[in-house]
Amino acid sequence: MTTTAVPAQASPSSLDDLVRILEDDGLRTELLQRLKQRQVGQENGEVAAAPAEAESGFARGIAEYTKAFAEQSAAALSAAVQTFRQLGSVVSGQSRFEMVRLRDVGLALGFVIAAILGSFLMARLLAERLQTALSRRVAGLSWPARSLGLLVAVAVDLAGVALAWGAGYLLVLNLVGTTGRITLEQTLLLNAFLAVELVKVAMRAVLEPRHPAMRLMPLDDTTAAYWYFWLARLVSLLGYTFLFVAPVLGLYLPPAPVQALKVLVVMSALVIAILIILQNRVQVRRRLFAAREAGRHDLLAQASHFAGQFWHVVAILYLVGVFFVWLVNPLRALPFVLGATVESVAIGIIGGLVIAFVSRLVNISVRLPEDVRLRLPLLEPRLRAFAPRVMQFVRLLILFGVLLMIAQAWQLLDILAWLSSASGQRLAGALVSAGLIALIGLAIYVAMLSWVEYRLNPDFGTVPTAREKTLLALFRNAFTVALAVLVVMLVLAQLGLNIAPLLAGAGVLGLAIGFGAQKLVQDIITGVFIQFENVMNEGDVVQVGGKSGVVERLTIRSVSIRSLDGTVHLIPFSSVDHVSNMMRGFSFHVAEIGVAYRENIPEVKEAMEEAFERLRETEHGEKIIGPLDMQGITAFGDSAITVRARIKTLPGAQWGAGRAYNELIKEIFDRRGIEIPFPHVTLYMGEDKQGKAPPLRVEGRADRPAAAFTAAAAGARG
Repeated sequence: MTTTAVPAQASPSSLDDLVRILEDDGLRTELLQRLKQRQVGQENGEVAAAPAEAESGFARGIAEYTKAFAEQSAAALSAAVQTFRQLGSVVSGQSRFEMVRLRDVGLALGFVIAAILGSFLMARLLAERLQTALSRRVAGLSWPARSLGLLVAVAVDLAGVALAWGAGYLLVLNLVGTTGRITLEQTLLLNAFLAVELVKVAMRAVLEPRHPAMRLMPLDDTTAAYWYFWLARLVSLLGYTFLFVAPVLGLYLPPAPVQALKVLVVMSALVIAILIILQNRVQVRRRLFAAREAGRHDLLAQASHFAGQFWHVVAILYLVGVFFVWLVNPLRALPFVLGATVESVAIGIIGGLVIAFVSRLVNISVRLPEDVRLRLPLLEPRLRAFAPRVMQFVRLLILFGVLLMIAQAWQLLDILAWLSSASGQRLAGALVSAGLIALIGLAIYVAMLSWVEYRLNPDFGTVPTAREKTLLALFRNAFTVALAVLVVMLVLAQLGLNIAPLLAGAGVLGLAIGFGAQKLVQDIITGVFIQFENVMNEGDVVQVGGKSGVVERLTIRSVSIRSLDGTVHLIPFSSVDHVSNMMRGFSFHVAEIGVAYRENIPEVKEAMEEAFERLRETEHGEKIIGPLDMQGITAFGDSAITVRARIKTLPGAQWGAGRAYNELIKEIFDRRGIEIPFPHVTLYMGEDKQGKAPPLRVEGRADRPAAAFTAAAAGARG
């Protein structure tokens, strides 16, 4: 390829540019405005035009853009009409263009197109076979292996495009036209082919319409093929129009018809894009609604649900806005909009991948080693509860960062400049420090809970006493409150808040609460002394405030007691005047047995000793810590003599042992014939003169025995 130098004063390209500017109304107007501004600047001492433009105001800027849009639209319509007239003159033979040259250029380009298509089809066929074999090998493997296979497939695809592009250049340089020379039209065609196919390679890498095994995006085969079909055609339409057809026609036609062609193609692409958006409105809405319909109600799910309702309207307005910007200011505004769009899409894709990765971590189940789970059985459920919340917070931070970067791409906010400033660095450092303090506080809280859980685990270390259980529970509550207050104060201090007034206000508030809530203060003070004196602990059976039961929860202010019938009683310490603990050190079962007056007391004691010995042979024997304390006769009742004995047991074991002992007493007394008296009525019929009682004669009936009549008569007499 050779070039010929042309003097600057006779440069054809400069003359062509001048002709185009003079023929185009918009460019001519812009040239005149620039010349006038330069003349005014020279007269006023090179005053810059930017301040004058800045002073014009927002309304004037909108008016200028509206005017430019109207002028460009009118120029495009006029150019379209002129183009059709010129086409008519070409067909009728009245055109001033060189038909022979156009025919030669068309034939040369036809040969190049045929060569490129042939070589490209052969390269694609070979690449397709290699990619199919590679897809079969990575099918069913993990995503790193599939990602590696995708990289190899993309490399093969790029090699096919490069091969077709190189074959086109070789054909042009050696067979078409002059050997060793290449025309501008052929260069434009080859470069357009390379650019369009590179974009298609990128789309095939993302969508993989023919090889689902290497597709990393969560799309089915139909959806991937659909999107690749339409996107490939839009890229081909716009790419070949702007990179090949329009520049080639610009060499032989005036700028107006070329601009009309561009407008027509862009409008066609806009209509196709709008139709695609409307076709996929429902499908995209379902995907955006999926998070909320699955039961999620976090901020990300709410935002996705809101976007699902209006996404198609926003997309259509964006495309129409890009078209408007392209018509008004294609040299400055359009590159900015397209660049910001590409950056936003890239940021959105990267942020979406990171959020998807974090979402997978949210759903991952936390599994601890078996030894750790045995020592700390509650740590794994606690981490399973904490980890999703932390990951959701991280996901929101990532979403916020993505929005900030998109705002940076559109120059709505200059985040990078702000971060490089002193205030930005100070605030960013404060936020990072506050986050680290919160994470450290959370780690300390989990470590404290794990330590308390380990100390309360009876399978490892020393078995905790009731006193240790109570104190550890109180320590856990107090440490949690103190840690939360400390972390909040440190976070506020890192964020720049002066916590001294807060501490002073907290002191004044505490003093006011102390005066206004004397009952609460009394509860706390009494609870402190009860804890110091170790009167009761969790699990003890006590009587407090007229209620008896098991201590379920003991705080610094109150005690929760569950009575025998299952009712929970919350008793504040201010209403406690005495505490009766039935499980301190040891316990006694007091057996007070009533026997008839006619029974032999030594025999009764022997029977009670026998029952005690049999009790020691049961499962209650290991809880008995002393011999039977026989105390003998304690009372003479109306119908019975009371004999008392005590059984010493471990704390809390007296009730079970007592019930078993009573069962054995009943069984042995029945076997020995020892009467346990109970209230009954004796029928006395009187005596005769000799002092003898006449016999009571009762004649029974078949349906009513005599014994029943005797009992009935006795009851009636009583």
